[in-house]
Amino acid sequence: MQPKIFFTLLILFGSTFFAVSQSQNSKVWIADNGDGTFKNPIIHADYSDPDVVRVGDDYFMTASSFNCAPGLPILHSKDLVNWQLKGYALNPQIPEDVFSIPQHGNGVWAPCIRYHNNEFYIYYPDPDFGIYMIKAKNAEGPWSTPILVKGGKGLIDPSPLWDDDGKVYLTHAFAGSRARVKSVLFVQEMNSEGTSVIGEEVMIFDGHNGHGTIEGPKFYKANGYYYIFAPAGGVSTGWQTVLRSKSVFGPYEIKTVMAQGDTDINGPHQGAWVITQTGEHWFIHFQDKEAYGRIVHLNPMTWKDGWPVIGIDKDGDGVGEPVLSHKKPDVGATYPIVTPPESDEFNGSSLGVQWQWHANKHISYGYPSGNLGFYRINCIVRPEGEDGLWMVPNLLLQKFPAEEFTATTKLSFTSRTNDEEAGFVVMGEDYQYISLQSKNDKLYLRVAKCLQARTGGKEVELHREEFDGKNIFFRVKVEKGALCSFSFSADGNKFKEVGEKLEAKPGRWIGAKIGYFALRNDITNDSGTVDIDWFRIDK
Repeated sequence: MQPKIFFTLLILFGSTFFAVSQSQNSKVWIADNGDGTFKNPIIHADYSDPDVVRVGDDYFMTASSFNCAPGLPILHSKDLVNWQLKGYALNPQIPEDVFSIPQHGNGVWAPCIRYHNNEFYIYYPDPDFGIYMIKAKNAEGPWSTPILVKGGKGLIDPSPLWDDDGKVYLTHAFAGSRARVKSVLFVQEMNSEGTSVIGEEVMIFDGHNGHGTIEGPKFYKANGYYYIFAPAGGVSTGWQTVLRSKSVFGPYEIKTVMAQGDTDINGPHQGAWVITQTGEHWFIHFQDKEAYGRIVHLNPMTWKDGWPVIGIDKDGDGVGEPVLSHKKPDVGATYPIVTPPESDEFNGSSLGVQWQWHANKHISYGYPSGNLGFYRINCIVRPEGEDGLWMVPNLLLQKFPAEEFTATTKLSFTSRTNDEEAGFVVMGEDYQYISLQSKNDKLYLRVAKCLQARTGGKEVELHREEFDGKNIFFRVKVEKGALCSFSFSADGNKFKEVGEKLEAKPGRWIGAKIGYFALRNDITNDSGTVDIDWFRIDK
């Protein structure tokens, strides 16, 4: 009979689900300079394809979530610079059976959030199934069950428009990986409820000549024009365009309105036009920063000859470039500094909102302990044929919060069978972890690395030593260039670095993430458990 083995591990968890229980602001990235100015990015974390809507004095953002669950994050701001993560609009992801296993790069692509007739709407694409719609009376939910508005493989990046005459329209793009068609934009009428397309699809723009890979359209109407904001040229190499027409079905003129210019802000890509209460115009978009994900930027927007100019137009040609810092938006008031949650003490009855699983959660994966002050994850049987982590669904992870940071966690592990293992992982297409493993009545500390996991790379053990103790602290230090070092401590004071450094890599369309796993090889009636005491992010 295997002995019970106990240990304690350290890691970062956040606030409660759909509640703002952030005990502190970020120690590693704050965009608000505190003097009436801000620096970019406004969120140094992977909120890909951000879209924003203003409702009164409040701003709400959503973003792509791909295979991570829950999906469709909901963020709130009062001033476009300081953002809180409120929760998620999609839980679980459908079809549930499909997303019960990791679907790297699939799932929720670029969504669009709108407010119409006192309701919030999110239109989001799943490139393998079609375009869905959900809605809610309040941005914090509850959100409705997804409705398939337009089925079809390769349909992406939807955006609705409620016109002045009561008609409703939908624009979208194509994913060449599924449809074998790309660089074209379509507009189609919907029924008055916005739940189904009607009529014929109309191609309103072909970007093959000069604006290849045009995608991510966002639909607006102002000053007698229909405007479609759409990036072209590729996520990391492209530019931001705007189309305009007096008719919803065109013909549309097109103009480049923002490009990288002399800055280090590559892309710049896909986002949202927002008008403040005081009439200022702003644009929120993302920059692809590899392992750090697609981080969120805010740029001023002005107008010239009926066309928007985003960022700073240094040479007067109507094409702006991104700003590194700027005066904050005038929203009619001053608000305190807030940031999305990072650290977590696990002292509540809900898992912190910053955490996501790598697939739809099963109740056996983990649960809070209420007033006991820890979050428990269970050692789940490895998926058949999986000897690494790439296809493991019960990875509990959060986004990198800054270019440089240190994540430390304390954890208690109870092993009930041989070959149970729990660890702290930096996850991407390359990944590395530090763990405790029970084997032959002993407990071992391990470090393992896998390169090119998506294309079949295998784990290599970098370090192994016997561990004698009850409590353990794990630490990952991330330096510029996403260079990660791993260490552990028995007392939380003196840490020993082990293994080699990892240069973190993004996952499939997502940035690298950090968090936990707990696995076993044998099927038994009871599993080992990991009680996570806390997770803390510091410089």
